[in-house]
Amino acid sequence: MRRALAPLAILAMLAVAIAAPQYITIKYYVQLILLALIWTIMAHGQNIIQGMAGYVSITQAGLMGVGAYASTLLSIRLDWPVWASMAVAPFVTALFSVFVGYPSLRVKGHYFAIVTLAFNMVIFTVLVNFTTLTRGEAGIPNIKRPEPPFGLVDFDDRVAYYYLVLAVTVAMTVLMWLLMRSSIGRILRAIRQNENLAAACGIAVWKYKLFAFVASAFYAGAAGALYAHYIGFINPETFGVAQSLDAILAVILGGTGTLFGPMLGAFAVVFLPEYLRIVDGFRLIVYGMLLVVATIFMPRGALHALGQAWNFVARRLGAAK
Repeated sequence: MRRALAPLAILAMLAVAIAAPQYITIKYYVQLILLALIWTIMAHGQNIIQGMAGYVSITQAGLMGVGAYASTLLSIRLDWPVWASMAVAPFVTALFSVFVGYPSLRVKGHYFAIVTLAFNMVIFTVLVNFTTLTRGEAGIPNIKRPEPPFGLVDFDDRVAYYYLVLAVTVAMTVLMWLLMRSSIGRILRAIRQNENLAAACGIAVWKYKLFAFVASAFYAGAAGALYAHYIGFINPETFGVAQSLDAILAVILGGTGTLFGPMLGAFAVVFLPEYLRIVDGFRLIVYGMLLVVATIFMPRGALHALGQAWNFVARRLGAAK
């Protein structure tokens, strides 16, 4: 029954996402959903290296910053069309990640997390201090939106940009699904389960780990480009270590190694802090406590907890019959 209902649930979610901007009267909530979709792309990338390969990377936000600045500088400094700069940004980020991942993946476990944390700090420091290129903490304003294709759609409109982000998110989710079902996905999960055994079976473990890191960077670069051209302003503050920890948190909260878990986690990371503004100065304390409780009582993520609840209800209904 679960397999039969899964496609219907996916179609229902997609229908809700498509209809949401037309029925939500408060446009601020449309913006939150849009940002959550961008964070979904970023979380998908984090899930490749963390959920599939089993390595915790603390540089996802830094890589997102590389994509954001790459797209911005290509469109402003070199006067590229925005569509071209947005398309190239993920590949620039992926290429950059090769130089980050090559030394980082020589170590394992907590050492890898520490090395990637250091790289995120290096990226942040460069963005702050390389003022001739990035303008430092002052940031880069007046970032252009994509040009209207054939004059049909004006992406200066928030709703139009929402549908662009939704389309990219769906495409990246499908790409993630294909990766998870591929032989590469199975090999990455084997590395996560027992890296030494995978190496003993003749698998080039290091190459697959590097692939996972580069693929995660590709996702981060795409998210960064979408973010920069939507907000219209970027500075290094958005791409610090705290945002990388939020990406890790989105994967853990939603469900590590699952397809839709990071999406749930991304929405939680975006919406929870906003709803907790009612407690004012205690917002971060309450947010932290909720995360601790969720991690303790839902160690396999919200998606697994929802599945367990569904199974419980199905058993009870079956017993009632």
